[in-house]
Amino acid sequence: MNTLTNKVILVTGASRGIGAAIARKLSSEGAKIIVNYAGGKDAADQVVADIKEKGGDAIAVQADVSKSADVKNLFDAAIAHYGRIDVLVNNAGVMILKPIKDTTDEEFERQFDINVKGTFNTLREAATRLADNGSIINFSTTVNRVMIPTYATYVATKSAVEQLTRVFSKEMGARGINVNSVSPGPTSTDLFMNGKSQEVIDRLASMAAFNRIGKPEEIAEVVAFLASDAASWITGQNIGVNGGMA
Repeated sequence: MNTLTNKVILVTGASRGIGAAIARKLSSEGAKIIVNYAGGKDAADQVVADIKEKGGDAIAVQADVSKSADVKNLFDAAIAHYGRIDVLVNNAGVMILKPIKDTTDEEFERQFDINVKGTFNTLREAATRLADNGSIINFSTTVNRVMIPTYATYVATKSAVEQLTRVFSKEMGARGINVNSVSPGPTSTDLFMNGKSQEVIDRLASMAAFNRIGKPEEIAEVVAFLASDAASWITGQNIGVNGGMA
């Protein structure tokens, strides 16, 4: 039985990696998907094509979530096409790994613009435009729970996302909307693998109980649960999906 039949779900940053896996998984559970992308149109179109090939329903919509006007247009396009949005998955994000002393103003601002302001922009729009009794799933990181050099700015942005999640859950409770975040551990995506040696990847994998890094599909399974009615009594929580890393 499909657990998300006829739910309309907006997934930001869904053209590749975890976002693409989430879009495909949610579609397989019966949802209609808005595949948001910032610049990867071809990749987003491929995700839509994959979903449609399996009998699903999806559209791709370009928007830079760090820009409030883009986010408004994203919600406009989604609602114009499907009539409503039931679930928002805030997956879009960037990660630039550098020691604090080497991080430029531009690198700091880019991460906060997309990871924090991007989440804020979509939450603000969802506050009045998400359907009642819906769900919001934000993305944090398991690295918040450990201390790994070069991750400082990135984890600062994700700590902010966790606090937005907690407070927003209280603001949206009256409308029956649950708001949670997930914290993936190291996961085999381009974002995670980029610039890392095999030695570094192996070291991070060894921190998990299963001595491996995660797969995007494993993160998508948890998102699918949180988007379903089965998770209606879970809100304001951050859920680690990290193989016991922390």
